[in-house]
Amino acid sequence: MIGDIETKECQLKDPMDLFHSGQVVKICAPMVRYSKLAFRTLVRKYSCDLCYTPMIVAADFVRSAKARDSEFTTNKGDHPLIVQFAAKEAQVLCDAARIVCPFADGIDLNCGCPQRWAMAEGYGACLINKPELVQDMVRHVRNQIDKPRFSVSIKIRIHEDLKRTVDLCQKAEATGVSWITVHGRSVEERHQPVHYDAIKIIKQSMSIPIVANGDIKTLRDAEKVHHLTGADGVMVARGLLANPAMFAGYEETPLKCIQDWVDIALELGTPFTCFHHHLMYMMERITSKQEKKVFNVLSSTSAVLDYLNDCYGL
Repeated sequence: MIGDIETKECQLKDPMDLFHSGQVVKICAPMVRYSKLAFRTLVRKYSCDLCYTPMIVAADFVRSAKARDSEFTTNKGDHPLIVQFAAKEAQVLCDAARIVCPFADGIDLNCGCPQRWAMAEGYGACLINKPELVQDMVRHVRNQIDKPRFSVSIKIRIHEDLKRTVDLCQKAEATGVSWITVHGRSVEERHQPVHYDAIKIIKQSMSIPIVANGDIKTLRDAEKVHHLTGADGVMVARGLLANPAMFAGYEETPLKCIQDWVDIALELGTPFTCFHHHLMYMMERITSKQEKKVFNVLSSTSAVLDYLNDCYGL
């Protein structure tokens, strides 16, 4: 589960220090299948300040050692690290937080996932309509995890009626939440423009840090969103998949970053499908249609390495 981590407390960092640095905090979003240890290691090399694990269902994580082994892998360089959980019961979230507490810098409660399965189970974005339950879960973790520097954050979507979102955020703040990430769309919205004006209103209503999320594809976008919203941090998902060096100011994935991915993925034993998918995302902008036809159907690590060597000298 924990790789070669040493569990000395001094290794863990206080993520809140990032928000007090005076700089916009650059964050890699929780991404199912993708924001795993190897990818987190890569983006940290290119100016990413804070990384999230993929969303983990807390009940499964607590119940099953197999789930823990497959869902949570880290090492001593993987900090600061936030473990994101889907949960709907306070004690289950506490139990999950207690398991990861020695190895992570904080947990995040997912209140934003709009997928049908999650909402049907009572997880994700349906929690934005249950502010008292969110308060209860945050309060329990705060009371039971005896580690003041361990952060407890939430990630939300917005309501059609923004007053309800502000109310949710203020209730969470009153219960001791460390920061709130706001994806500036409602549960129903998918590809519609992000409501940065809503994030700005939420930011102006709160004392704790607010992180803006949604449609940030370049470092320039990140700076623009910071100026539009006043947010203390920016969280990026697809933009980093397409260009893991984005936060370092690169407009497209540099070859050095592709080489770094190969080295990291091979060293950490990343499964082929994941290794290959990341490369497909990274090379999307720098390959022709014809090249994609060839590269995207390669079926082994050795074939991919040969292709990269032949075409790019990597």
